[in-house]
This record gives sequence, structure tokens and C-alpha cells, in this order.
Amino acid sequence: MTFDAKRLDGVFTALVTPFRDGRVDAAAFEALVERQIAAGVAGLVTAGTTGEAATLHQDEIDDLVTRTVRIARGRAMVIAGAGTNDTLATLDKVRRAEAAGADGLLIVTPYYNRPSQRGLIQHYGAVADSTGLPIMLYSVPGRCGVEIAVDTCAALRDRHDNVVAIKEAGGSVERVTRLRRACGADFPIHSGDDGLTLAFLAAGAVGVTSVVSNVAPEGMVALVRAWQAGDAARALALHEQLAELSDALFVEPNPVPAKAALALDGHAEPDLRLPLTPMEPKNLRLLEAALRRYRAAGPAPQRQHAVSVG
Repeated sequence: MTFDAKRLDGVFTALVTPFRDGRVDAAAFEALVERQIAAGVAGLVTAGTTGEAATLHQDEIDDLVTRTVRIARGRAMVIAGAGTNDTLATLDKVRRAEAAGADGLLIVTPYYNRPSQRGLIQHYGAVADSTGLPIMLYSVPGRCGVEIAVDTCAALRDRHDNVVAIKEAGGSVERVTRLRRACGADFPIHSGDDGLTLAFLAAGAVGVTSVVSNVAPEGMVALVRAWQAGDAARALALHEQLAELSDALFVEPNPVPAKAALALDGHAEPDLRLPLTPMEPKNLRLLEAALRRYRAAGPAPQRQHAVSVG
């Protein structure tokens, strides 16, 4: 079956995993998912980096994916984070995500091992050959120590029909242009950096896999929709409105500030699993101030006439 690339247009929230007393807080997680869908996100990413997948047990991951699928009920695409630094372990996670009903997979580059590009081609090839689910590649060299080269992305797209997109989190807008040139303008690219969402969209990306949308889903959805509608001025106003909050949500390692912000808003406890630790008091004050100013600002003004962006 051919994958409809338009399904990847828009905001995909990289969901946090709420904890309470050391356990997954299922009620808070389900409420978070419902809030995201109500805000109009196009997709939900479960058990990714933001979901603290590195410290989740596999049975917890299976349960989270199952819950997300059940709640979404086709209202949003559900993508399961299934990447590890062990190809065989990744294949097992893929199998389990498929059994849980995920619509697609997010596969991060193997971390710590730092494989060559040839190793990446073989790793992703093994994953693609093991499943019929659509795969979004995930290049995040700051966390993994290796980047998916543009030529590697193009080779994987050419060889595997179910390699359908890439989440690009290398901090370079210029990479969007090179990826589009090598992989085709119809190969979806997601921004993996919230602060670069508008710039990525302007360069040809179709959406964002967002941390900020955990906290401000309506604002992120409005930004992307404004751009999609051709209203560049409103998109810029929304980008500027979100900028301080976005910066504050990355003042410490993700998802520490996102969970603190959700706690400040009363949506979940700020609990983390070691080695992540609670925010430093000065950074928490900074986050509180940014959140307060964002809430006080209200929605960016609508414009009477959209400005064409292409």
C-alpha cells in the first residue's frame, strides 16, 4: 500500500511520559493525549526522546503505544519511537510497536556506537525490510554523535518504499534544501528543533515533531496552519510569541523543562527518572516567567488578508 505523505503535514507532538511515584501516570498521559488531539495536532510520537524512552521498560512502552492508539482512534497519526543502538533490539521494538497498532515508526540513528554511513544504510535497511510500517528517519547528531548524510537518506529512500520521511534535528536549515534536492520535494521533512519550525517550513519542510506542543499545542498548531494557509505574517507573529517559551523549554535537557511546565499548568507531576533531575531553581523561575508571559499574550492577531508564500 502506498503511503500518503500528506499525513505527515503539520504538528506531531513528541509526547512526554508523566510519572508519579516512580510509575507511569497513565491518567495524566491519557489526558495529555486527549488535549493534543483537541488542539488539532496531526500526529503523536510515543516513547521518543521526549518520552524518556531510554529509561522506560519495554512493557511500559508497549502500554503507552497501545493507549495512544486507542485514544487517537484515527484522529491523529500515531508514531512509535523504536530506535536503539542495537539493530536486533530495534527489530524487536519494531515488531512490538506494530503489534500495539502504531501507524508508523520513528527510528533514531544508533547512538554511542557511532556507525559509518554504510552501517546506517544496513541498520535502516534491516528495519525497513522487517516491517510494512512507514518509517521516519531521525537524525539528531547532538545526541547520537552521528548524522544521517544527505546521500544516505537518498539511498534509503530509493531502496525502501517504507522509508517515507526524516525528522531533521541537526540545527541546520540549509540541510532542508540539500535533503529536498537529493530525496525529492515530495519527501517529507520535519523540523526536530521547535525554534526552527518556521524557518524549516519556509525552506520546504512540511511539519514539526515538537516538544513545545506538549505545553502550547494550540500555538504550535496555529503557527503551522498559518504558514500552510499562506499567511506568513501571522505565522511570524506566532513564531515570535512562542520564541521565549521555546527557549525556556530547552534551558535544561529535554524533557526536564517540558515536564516542569506541565506541572506548573497542573497537567502532570514534574517527576523524572534518573539520570535526569529536577530543574535548577533559577531556571525554573525563568520558565515560570516565560510561561506566564506566553499565557498573558493570548492568540496572535488574525489578518484580514493572507500573504502569499508561494
